Parts: sequence; C-alpha cells; structure tokens
Amino acid sequence: MVKMSLDPVQVMSGQVKELKVSPSSNGDSRGSWEVKEEFDQDHLGLTTKPKPVSLTKLRARKVEGGVFFPKPENAVTIAVSSRVLFRTEREQRVFEQEGVEEYLRFQIEHENEPFAPGPAFPFVKALEAVNNRLRELYPQSEELFDIVLVTYNHAHVGIRLINTINHHNLFIERFCMTGGSSPIGYLKAWQTNLYLSADAEKVREALSEGIAAATMFMSEKLTEVSQTQLRVAFDGDAVLFSDESERIFKAHGLDKFFEHEREHEDILLDHGPLKGFLEALGKLQKKFYAKGQRLNCPIRTYLVTARSAASSGIRALKTLRAWGLEIDEALFLAGAPKGPMLEKIRPHIYFDDQMFHVEGAAEMGTVAAHVPYGIAQKNNPKKSTSVGK
Repeated sequence: MVKMSLDPVQVMSGQVKELKVSPSSNGDSRGSWEVKEEFDQDHLGLTTKPKPVSLTKLRARKVEGGVFFPKPENAVTIAVSSRVLFRTEREQRVFEQEGVEEYLRFQIEHENEPFAPGPAFPFVKALEAVNNRLRELYPQSEELFDIVLVTYNHAHVGIRLINTINHHNLFIERFCMTGGSSPIGYLKAWQTNLYLSADAEKVREALSEGIAAATMFMSEKLTEVSQTQLRVAFDGDAVLFSDESERIFKAHGLDKFFEHEREHEDILLDHGPLKGFLEALGKLQKKFYAKGQRLNCPIRTYLVTARSAASSGIRALKTLRAWGLEIDEALFLAGAPKGPMLEKIRPHIYFDDQMFHVEGAAEMGTVAAHVPYGIAQKNNPKKSTSVGK
C-alpha cells in the first residue's frame, strides 16, 4: 500500500526529475524551487501545450470584459488550502518544532522563495484552463470558477504566497488568512462550492455546515493529467448520494442490500455532500453545450462506483436523471478495485468516503480526496470495503 498521511505534502520520490533545486528551497533540501517548463508539462500532467497567456494579459482581458471579481452568487467558488495547493512541509516542521514566532521569522526570511506545487496544483490549473475557454465564449459572464486561497497563516506570510502565485502564473486574487482561526465562517460568506484542505478536522467541520469538502492526499506516484480538460471523478454512495444504501449493506449484508435496491428502484436516493459541486460543474458544462461544444467540452465528470449495474446501478442512474444531472461516464465495478480504472481516467481529483478506496487510487497515481461522511467513518477506514461505493 502506498504511503500516505493527513498532511499531503510528502516528497514524491522518483517523480521530480524535472525539478531543479538550487541552494535554498522549501522542501527537504535547502534551496529555492526552480520549476522548469518541463515540470509543469510532464509531472503535473500538462500533456498538451496551449498558447501561453500571461497573467498581465489575463487580468487586462478580465478588466475590459467587466468581470474582474465575479460575485459569489454567480461564480463556482473553490476554496483551496495553501497546504494542498503548495508544498509546505518544511515550514510545517518549523512551526511544530520551534513555535509560531520562529515560523513567522522563517517565512519572512524566505518570502522571495516560491513554494513548489502541491497536490491541488494541477486541479487549479485545470480550473483556470476552463475559465479561459469560458471567457472566450462568454466575455461578459461571471459564471466562472473563482479560486480562494485559504490559510491559517498570519498576514505576514501573505507576501510569500503572493510571490509564489505570481511565480507559477496563477490567477488567484482572493485570500483568506485567518491567523490561526477557523476559516469555516468565511467559507460560508464566500458561498463556497468546494473546500479542499489537508486538515481533516476542518473538512469535517465544513461538511457539518453543509459545505462540500474533502481532505486531499498525495502519493509518491503521480499520473499525468490533462491540461486542457478538467476531469473530476466521484464515488456514489456517501459522496454524491446519501449513505442510506451503505447502511443497509453494513447492517444486513449483500443479499439484503440487493433486495433493498430492487424494492426502492424508483425511489430517489437522498443527496450526499458533493451533489452540489456536481451541479455546479454541470451548470458550466451546459454553457459549452449551448455553443455546440458538447464533444469538445473542457469539463468531464465520472461516476466510479463499486455498485453493480444490473442489481443496484439503475437506482443511482435514475436519481441522477431526476436531479437533472449528467455524468459523462459511469463505471459500475461490482466490487472490483477502483485504482486501475482511475489510472485510465486520469482525473485531476477523485472523491471517495472510504480510505480503503482513497489509498487504492493513490497507489495507482491518482490524486484522491477523502470525504469523511456517512456510516463508513464509524468503521476502520483502512480495512472497510463497500458494495455501494
């Protein structure tokens, strides 16, 4: 099993050959990260090479279009922790071992050294690629992905974060630096559609407040992902749907589960914590469909479930259809491992409520995120399996 931890900023051994480290970095070495073009294209899965757009031109285009800051009610807001967007493991050690004052001093001393990309970096780059396409088709529209960087850091650390964002040519203008306080209240004010963090406790807090959220992980192996098409894969039960069917399986076994699903085939499943995020993705997809670009849509969604198609899959599909949601591809694995399928899909992120499946995905090189919701959280997460996943 691949090595993982709740702090996803692990060293990716054998996967950073394109990365050049010079004498003062934020990783285990002492040098600043110099990210070469090959790193962006290969390690982060930027397999195609679209024409580069400078950050200055991007900002200018947005100003001319009158859409510099989309209103939260119009945007699809993605809140990303600095610990999953960038690699901050060295800084985390300073904080844990030497305290907050030494940590702040360290950050100020190294504020001109950019952080290296973390597990959420390819996902954020893909969001920006979708935004570029949307601006081309709808120059005046505010229906875009809006990325908010969330950090517990003191405002002094903001300079290094801004320097890093500019270094990597990211378009992130909204910051939430809480100085150690919980960010959940701010996430609600931003009308956040998805929150990604390395802090499992804060993820659970967000979910309890009705905010779609997941804990991100990085494995030692990473699969290349597309630069031009955002790919998001979801588990079914306890992610898109409630854990109703999972509870039947846990309490009464496989036969009773199949019987329950047959009897309730025409009764919709209740919604799960990430249904709203899928809805938001679907809303943006339809903007491309309206321009005749269904076959060239830069957003693609996947359902990857351990349900079997004939005996229990029909209820899931009927529920999605009744909700008015489209899934581009649905894989009913009937209990087979998910990792090999995800390796073929190459999603930017995969959501599952069981660590067993998250670890299996990471072992095959997929950036996986844990949704700590439902009955599976009451069992041993590393040994639990599911028929309804």
